Amino acid sequence: MNMASPFLKVIFWLILSITAGTGMAISAVYLYLAPTLPDAETLKEVDLQTPLRIFTADGMLITEFGEKRRSPINYEDIPPRFIDALLSAEDDGFFEHSGIDFMGLARAVKQLVTTGRKKSGGSTITMQVAKNYYLSSEKTFTRKFTEILLALKIEQVLSKEEILELYVNKIYLGKRAYGIEAASQVYYGKNIDELDLAQLAMIAGLPQAPSAANPINNPQRAISRRNHVLARMYNLGKISQEEFEVAIREPVAARYHGATSEVSAPYVAEMVRQEMISRYGQEAYTAGFNVYTTVTSKRQSAANMALQNGLLQYDRDHGYRGPSGQIKPVISSPGIPPEDVTLLEQLDASDDINWPETLELWEDFVLREAGYGMLRPAIVASVTEEGAWCFTAEGFTWLSMDGMRWAAPYLTVNSIGAAPETPADVLSTGDKIWLQDLKGQTLLAEPPEAEGALVSINPHDGAIQALVGGFSDANNQFNRVLQAERQPGSSFKPFIYSAALENGFTTASIINDAPVVFRDASLESTWRPENYSGKFYGPTRLRQALYRSQNLVSIRILKQMGPGSAVRHIRNFGFPANKLNKDLSLALGASAVTPLELATGYAVFANGGYLITPYVISRIETDQGELIYQANPALAMDCPDCMTETADTADALLPENNLATLVAASEAALEEEAQDDTAEDDNKIEPVYAERVLNEENRFLTVNMMQDVIRRGTGRKALSIGRDDLAGKTGTTNDQKDAWFSGFNPELVTTVWVGFDQPQTLGRWASGGGTALPIWIEYMEQALRGVPQQGYEQPEGIVTVRIDPETGLLAAPGQTDAIFEYFRSFEVPKEYARIRPELPTGDDGTAAEIIPEQLF
Repeated sequence: MNMASPFLKVIFWLILSITAGTGMAISAVYLYLAPTLPDAETLKEVDLQTPLRIFTADGMLITEFGEKRRSPINYEDIPPRFIDALLSAEDDGFFEHSGIDFMGLARAVKQLVTTGRKKSGGSTITMQVAKNYYLSSEKTFTRKFTEILLALKIEQVLSKEEILELYVNKIYLGKRAYGIEAASQVYYGKNIDELDLAQLAMIAGLPQAPSAANPINNPQRAISRRNHVLARMYNLGKISQEEFEVAIREPVAARYHGATSEVSAPYVAEMVRQEMISRYGQEAYTAGFNVYTTVTSKRQSAANMALQNGLLQYDRDHGYRGPSGQIKPVISSPGIPPEDVTLLEQLDASDDINWPETLELWEDFVLREAGYGMLRPAIVASVTEEGAWCFTAEGFTWLSMDGMRWAAPYLTVNSIGAAPETPADVLSTGDKIWLQDLKGQTLLAEPPEAEGALVSINPHDGAIQALVGGFSDANNQFNRVLQAERQPGSSFKPFIYSAALENGFTTASIINDAPVVFRDASLESTWRPENYSGKFYGPTRLRQALYRSQNLVSIRILKQMGPGSAVRHIRNFGFPANKLNKDLSLALGASAVTPLELATGYAVFANGGYLITPYVISRIETDQGELIYQANPALAMDCPDCMTETADTADALLPENNLATLVAASEAALEEEAQDDTAEDDNKIEPVYAERVLNEENRFLTVNMMQDVIRRGTGRKALSIGRDDLAGKTGTTNDQKDAWFSGFNPELVTTVWVGFDQPQTLGRWASGGGTALPIWIEYMEQALRGVPQQGYEQPEGIVTVRIDPETGLLAAPGQTDAIFEYFRSFEVPKEYARIRPELPTGDDGTAAEIIPEQLF
């Protein structure tokens, strides 16, 4: 006993020394590291990196940009089941410990000592928050000690709920997803509160190896990790045995979901992205800006549908070019999935097809090629006498013979082959094809080779309502609304006719529509222009020439007033002067412009004569909802106060007002303005007013002639919309390389272009009225639904006169074929037309009374 006592004393002092030494070492480490620790209070105001999000004017998400996809979530919105899953997997004692799991740290130290390798870090969720928000990922003891100390500080400052909220919003979970809400969207396309138990466990298992073990990169490893989480939940009593057994049998339903988009507007999104980078640099991707555009979801969706339908119809009219390739079925021992046995046996019972392998190959194609406009990629699984079974991302789809009856072989742009008689004439098993769902029917389709553009703007302030820069941006992000400079053809003529009205012509001026040959030094060779119809109409009134789109009349009036005079007038519509030809080709729209430039010019006619500037960003907010930018476009109206200000200024400039008087008046005005500014809201935006570039009389007369384009001219198809306030003009260029229609009512201007990116003929059947106008009609029917009809107010200086339709002179008394026409009051014809002998007469020999034709 006496011998044991010294030994125990040694052991006691040894333990005491080690404890004291450890305490001193820890104190020394603390004293060394404490001054370097960040202030945990800053976590209360942490600014998470969030992506740039772009919305429509009515709050629908278009897309998001940024390296990190993140959707911060509040603690109360986290599903309780997910908290159970996460804590079971990562830190089951989270709500009990003080930020440090000493048993976990001891296990980590033991593993390091016994194996020489670090197998686990013993980190709690609080320690991971410390590392994720403040520290690097380097694996050193110094960083680990700092992490421990910082975790203790965090626990003193924040509640457990606040710590958990920071954790679930910061942690990386693979596929650019940061935070559990973003991960839920990326893997399942749902909000976190919409996931079932197995899916919640899958997300909860990702923090350990988010890149290597997510359900997309490594499904088997992800299932193993998910099942481990479920087992932990079961062992900890968080779920029942039945729930556990159901969840572990659930197959992996995860697949990659891009940024959730409620409205498709990729060309608008790219315009906004470029503008935001120009304003804010790379911070635009991480600062969480929310950008609200001017486009509306209703009109943007209508524009998408109209342009794609129009281009697909053009493609069908020119025949079928055939499948884009083949993926033949895998022939081996059949392995038909039980749930598909009936259908797959019907598809092809004669071949031994390995359906699991075949469907895996086909699924890879249909998922990879998805997102090409309204088309769905598909593989032909089986061809019958009535149609074909096609495999798509949604499963098997039936394509009837009626859906492919259009598919005569494409021969040339002007010819097609014989119409198919059976499905086998068009399709064979394994063909890679495309399908279109149209009006309840599934049609065979193909991505069109011809392209198009549609832009629609509010003429009163320039707000872009809808913009589609091509059929799809999947393979080509070229925005044809902004970047395609093409000849507008006859859709440019309204500007020529407006210039003519400013240079002495009237709507009743007579111009001879007859063959003509020009030898112009500015042209490369002798020019023999023709009308699109190939006909010549002889003496023609200006109004008729516009709605018939007579080229020779346009050329003659331009030659008479001079190209220089016309250019000076037309550049007021917003066209860059250097783009406008200075020769007679200007009359036929040979000056290349973009669809947006043409729409901007048409807006002057629609809004009463004001030049507006198109814009697409309405406002910019921070992720906290703070407004940091608000658009203030110039309004198409006269300044309400300008007349008063002008009068005051004129009085000040009278001779009797000397310099002293002017200075005193100026100082008084400044003082009054300063007082007003103090009283008013500092954030008030003063309205800006657009410049008037076209007088009311000219605007009214030109628009009235453009209304006749729709009432009785090349735009007659637009009568199907059933509105009286529409005006516009078709356009078709030489050899049918470009087809246009631009038109408007007082509330909306829309321009449509169709053509090939590398200019070539659209075919002899193509024209502005036949190819572009149907797209315009489909869009405007939807865009103007519910918008009241409006007329174009007749200015005071415009009068209505009965004229002779043949000469444009005043109608003779009792003339039976007289028509009404508008004139500026000082341009009313002075002469009367003679009554022609062929006119019908009454019993007394005078002309019979007939109600004149009304053009308006």
